[in-house]
Amino acid sequence: MKPHEPIAPTAASRVQGMKLGRIESIADLEALAPGTSLEAMEVRIESVDDESIVVSMPVTDRVRQPMGLLHGGMTMFLMESAGSIHACWKVDLSKRAPVGIEINGSHVQAASEGTVRATARVVRRSHTFIVHSLEVHHVESGRLLSTGRMTNFYLRHGAEPAGG
Repeated sequence: MKPHEPIAPTAASRVQGMKLGRIESIADLEALAPGTSLEAMEVRIESVDDESIVVSMPVTDRVRQPMGLLHGGMTMFLMESAGSIHACWKVDLSKRAPVGIEINGSHVQAASEGTVRATARVVRRSHTFIVHSLEVHHVESGRLLSTGRMTNFYLRHGAEPAGG
């Protein structure tokens, strides 16, 4: 491998190779996951509608921090995944694609095993932005683990992201 050579296809080349269109089913959303962090972290889409999405992830060694607890960054990953996946819902990805521009979160309790479930609910939607409120619960106990908010910007294909 040459220096600075990517070890996997870039996101742009991966997207170019996909048949993109309007996302209208869980199967359409699941088709975006192979070869991504969603697949690696075993994120599953449980339900989706126009106003919300529910996704889950098992708490395994790959998402625990050294003290044995679910890593806060992985909780943020799950929240961002929920918001970003939902931002694709009913969108023609051949014309525009959501890119996360802001996320914040607060961790209020910990988990060390089981499954965690993130729910993203639309707060505001426009042609250029979508804002979600986010919650992560421990499935087995029902405890609230984290809350947050995320904003996605809809980038038109062919447009260059700021700073890019």
